[in-house]
Amino acid sequence: MPQISVDYSADLAGTFDRASLGLAINRLAEETIDAKPESCKTVFRRSELLVVGTTGTPADAQVFVEFQIFPGRTPEAKAALSEGVLALLAEHVKPEPGVRLFTAVNIADIDRESYRNATARG
Repeated sequence: MPQISVDYSADLAGTFDRASLGLAINRLAEETIDAKPESCKTVFRRSELLVVGTTGTPADAQVFVEFQIFPGRTPEAKAALSEGVLALLAEHVKPEPGVRLFTAVNIADIDRESYRNATARG
């Protein structure tokens, strides 16, 4: 654990290397919340449409990163992870000129009692 999801606006697809960002996020999780390397799983999901406010503009884009982790990390560790991810996003995601980029991070605890996972090989 953690399960990491990165939702990003479709217009950003060609502006950053998702694999490099994913590796950087995974390393940061290892450093800040003591995650095991093999347990860090980051998935990227392209969002086709972002509507901001009541007027919206095609020049808006967003990257939203969500961590699902087991409980037990301190608020300080979670805050450090969030701040570190925002710094990585600023470093890796470079929108086209004129695009307003929104970035956000959420760290959520998973219910340890109900969480299950499985690994299969084909």
